[in-house]
Amino acid sequence: MAEVIYPRMAVIGCGLIGSSVIRAARASGTVGEVAVADANPEHRTQIAELGYADLITGHIGEAVEGADLVVLAVPVLAMGPAAEAAAARLKPGATVTDVGSVKGSVAEALAKALPDSAFVVPGHPIAGTEQSGPAAGFAELFEKRWVILTPQARTDDPYLEAVQRLADFWSRAGANVDRMDAAHHDLVLAVTSHLPHLIAYNIVGTAADMEEVTQAEVMKYSAGGFRDFTRIAASDPTMWRDIFLANKDAVLEILGRFTEDLQALSRAIRWGEGDKLFELFSRTRDIRRGIVAAGQESAEPNFGRDRGKSS
Repeated sequence: MAEVIYPRMAVIGCGLIGSSVIRAARASGTVGEVAVADANPEHRTQIAELGYADLITGHIGEAVEGADLVVLAVPVLAMGPAAEAAAARLKPGATVTDVGSVKGSVAEALAKALPDSAFVVPGHPIAGTEQSGPAAGFAELFEKRWVILTPQARTDDPYLEAVQRLADFWSRAGANVDRMDAAHHDLVLAVTSHLPHLIAYNIVGTAADMEEVTQAEVMKYSAGGFRDFTRIAASDPTMWRDIFLANKDAVLEILGRFTEDLQALSRAIRWGEGDKLFELFSRTRDIRRGIVAAGQESAEPNFGRDRGKSS
């Protein structure tokens, strides 16, 4: 029988990621009891019908009471208020983590809201699909995906043991676990995830606003690249609004660099500088081939290509 790491887990917010955490933990045998708090009554009804929680409530304090692990799976800007609601009823020694795509501001909010008796270990599973809600989750979501932990600057043994337990929890879910400074995480994710989403939202919006091209033509003649943009742009709008606001400094820094490179590319096209275009396209193709050759393709964010639409 698999060893239980956390006898009781509380998940706050049960959308795609929260429900997948529960399913993965159940499948790997890393948790005993599961409590869920979700503010949405429809979500609570769905969770009850799915049958994977022992306690379902709309009150965060009730869910976290007695929990050994608390997973905050709410939008980034709601992390601080959720932690504040949990603080008074956390048991000493509980580990509190999150699944947000921004770590700097979240880590600061959690540290401010939670008592010193809790082990705060911010985290980010780089996985997802464009689907949302409790029914969209699945246990395999984190398999061969990266989970980045951004621990606090603590060196005491109890805290380090708590970090390792959380790393083991994610490893048992099939994930690759790494540790990183929160500020560096936010810069890396601004490049690899946040800017691509911003581009996807913008290019789909641009296509929709063009009077010369009908939406029917956009859908009829879209190639694979544009379909990828539309899939990414279908991601949860609340979550991504919060991500861009919470990680604005890193996103704006990378967006500025991207804008400069895009202007240089525009000049090359305008002046017919085919050699510059060929050089760029060759270099980026080689980068892609290097990623595949290194076996890192499995660590790319999962936007639904492995699963398709959820029920």
